[in-house]
Amino acid sequence: MPDSQATQFALHGFKPYQPSDGEEYMSDTQLEHFKNLLLAWKEELMVEVDRTVSHMKDEAANFPDPADRASQEEEFSLELRTRDRERKLIKKIDKTIELIEADDYGYCEACGVEIGIRRLEARPTATQCVDCKTLAEIKERQVGG
Repeated sequence: MPDSQATQFALHGFKPYQPSDGEEYMSDTQLEHFKNLLLAWKEELMVEVDRTVSHMKDEAANFPDPADRASQEEEFSLELRTRDRERKLIKKIDKTIELIEADDYGYCEACGVEIGIRRLEARPTATQCVDCKTLAEIKERQVGG
């Protein structure tokens, strides 16, 4: 897991899941772990949305200097683009939580094999195993040029 994500989840008190010997893949305990992890991640993103709205209200000013206005508009634009990406991520988190509730989480949507605990720890919203994701990326590069 990348350091930034490890730190992010550690902030929420989440430690990487350690399955016990003989534990069935995507047991109730594992599903609960990932659901809690996703809910905490979503909550963090929602706090950032609220912070952005508050920041933009507080910082909005009509600067007389065009350079100052342009700087502020660029800052707001960058922040809004970031929040738009996070909004899309929140939708993906919600879809992933639905998969957990439907007992369909943790299996590759392309080939049906187990995605794997470590991959899901690194990317809890993953819907494909490493092999299928790699193939999809290769195809995307070939088509996209």
